[in-house]
Amino acid sequence: MKNKWLSFFSGKIQLEVTGMGIERLLNECTRQGIPLFDVKKKKDSVFLYILLSDVHAFRRIIRRFDCKCRFTKRNGFPFVIQKSKHNSGFTLGIAAFFVVMFVFSNMLWKIDISGAKPETEHLIRQQLDEIGVKKGRLQFLMPTREKIQQSLTKGVENITWVGIELNGTALHMKVVEKNEPEKEKLSGPHHFVAKKRATIAKMFVEKGEPLVTVNEHVDKGQMLVSGLIGSEDERLKVGAKGKIYGETWYKSTVTVPLETSFDVFTGKVRTRHKLTIGSMSIPFWGFSIKEEELARPKTEVEKHPLHLLTFKLPLSYEKEMTRETEQVKRVYTKKEAVREGIEMGKKDVRKKIGEDGDVIGEKVLHETSENGKVKLIILYQVIEDIVQTTPIVQETKE
Repeated sequence: MKNKWLSFFSGKIQLEVTGMGIERLLNECTRQGIPLFDVKKKKDSVFLYILLSDVHAFRRIIRRFDCKCRFTKRNGFPFVIQKSKHNSGFTLGIAAFFVVMFVFSNMLWKIDISGAKPETEHLIRQQLDEIGVKKGRLQFLMPTREKIQQSLTKGVENITWVGIELNGTALHMKVVEKNEPEKEKLSGPHHFVAKKRATIAKMFVEKGEPLVTVNEHVDKGQMLVSGLIGSEDERLKVGAKGKIYGETWYKSTVTVPLETSFDVFTGKVRTRHKLTIGSMSIPFWGFSIKEEELARPKTEVEKHPLHLLTFKLPLSYEKEMTRETEQVKRVYTKKEAVREGIEMGKKDVRKKIGEDGDVIGEKVLHETSENGKVKLIILYQVIEDIVQTTPIVQETKE
């Protein structure tokens, strides 16, 4: 197989040799290192193949023998090129056809999204447009699947996970949306009770009998709204309905270093474009910035396989981006560290109280500074929903 490929790219010629002493001619060619292929004898002549590069050497040898030869066939890549020069229009047409098919085979023609609600799907498609993932775009100019996943999970709040599969010219995406924990809903009659100690800040009751007022202090488990309405003789059971917000407190411990070192990009980038065949890489573009010109370089490689129709080619396009970084030291004063610590703790508290809650104040209870760090114990004053429902137990008469 190796010799066949070698003979194809080198070019080979079939000769018909006639005359006396053909066997001695063949033996001499072998001694001179001229390879002979497919040697066949027909009547008084012998047909054989030699490489195009050995034609002149073969002619020098045959002059010493009483033999004649003539060329019968020409095979191989050099002769294909020679023929294509005489049929340039046909050759260019074939080349253009394969170029067009190659380009179309590496474009994105379909984006399929499953598992998402219509509103979420609309947000996903908007995010895909922003990062350059759209129909008619070359696949190797788009972000990698990992980057698409990161962009969607960060840019679309409604999803927790997205699986991406690129199948030919179609991008298939399977989305898992967030399952927001729903508040407990009781279809039957129920009361409102306090889920923690608080001071009532504001309240609005649609159904039920309010048992507390604004600015009143309540304990955990205390009834806020009764689901029993009417006179004592005729009690009607309903489901309490409304909103009650209480003022509560959260304690948070935060540690802030006075000095922090981290790497930032300087904006200096070297981009190289390569074609890879197996483990071999062939650079073809991007040599403006030398390796030694970048300080503290960080390299990121994107690899995109190439296709022709539905076939995956043994070729890949590789984009190598090397960014220059520099180390930056951030230094806080003690007051700045305290302010930063308060904001860090506030973000953590907001996650606990949800979107309906609000942080209305904070107080630093304890502050220490040692080993280049500031440690804070902070008390946050918040307004949050303190309602918890409890069913009305059926009373039994003895």
